[in-house]
Amino acid sequence: MLLSFPNWIIHLSSALEWGVAAALLFHFGKITGRPGISLFGLAMLPHWTGSFFVLGYHVFGDSIPLLLDMSELINLFGSTALLLATLNLLKSTKKSSATGSMTALTAIMIAGKPQSWLGADIFDAILQLSSVVYITFLVLLLILYRRDKTIFSALTVAGFWFVLIFISVTIFCMYLATQVRGYPTLSHDDLLHGAAESLLSISNLMIAIGAHRKIKEYQREQLRSAQG
Repeated sequence: MLLSFPNWIIHLSSALEWGVAAALLFHFGKITGRPGISLFGLAMLPHWTGSFFVLGYHVFGDSIPLLLDMSELINLFGSTALLLATLNLLKSTKKSSATGSMTALTAIMIAGKPQSWLGADIFDAILQLSSVVYITFLVLLLILYRRDKTIFSALTVAGFWFVLIFISVTIFCMYLATQVRGYPTLSHDDLLHGAAESLLSISNLMIAIGAHRKIKEYQREQLRSAQG
C-alpha cells in the first residue's frame, strides 16, 4: 500500500464524515416531517459508496484502475442524485421551480458534450459529465438556500462548495507531484496527497457540522414551543 498511516486516517475520516452528514440530514428530514430533506440525505449515499471504491483502489496499491473508474461512474450517479434531490426541494418552496429547472438545463447546455465523448476513453467523459452535473447542483443549492434557509445551514452549503477547492488543489498537487517532484502519481507523494485529501475531510466535516447545527436549532425551537 502506498499510503502512510496518517494518510489512511485522513482518507477514512473523509468517508466517515460524509456518511455521518448523510445520516444527519436524513434524520433532520424525519424529525421535521420534511421527506425532501430525508431524500437528499439518501441521495448522498452513492458518493459515499464511491469513496469505498477509492479506498479499495489504495488498498491494492493503486494497481486496479477499474476500481477508480467505477468510483467515477458511481460519482456521476451521486451527482445526479444530489441534483434531482435539490430540484425536488425547490418544488417544495413557495416560488415556482421553473427557475431552478431552467438553471440546470442552461448549465448543462453551456457545458456541452465533453470532447472525450467523441473518443475512446468513456471514463474521461464520465468524469467531465459528473463535474458539470455537480456544478449545476451547487448553483441550485444556492438558489434553494436563498429561498428557504430552514433546510440547510450556511455551513452545509459552504461545505458542498468547498469540494471545488479540494478538486482544484488536488489537480495542482498532481502537477507538483508528477512534474516537479518527480513521483509517478500523486499517491506516491504522501505529503501532497495527504494535504489535498485533508481538504475533502474539511468539506465533509463542514457539511456534517452544519446538519448537526440545524438539528439542534430545530430541537431548541420545539423545546421553546413546548415551554411556551
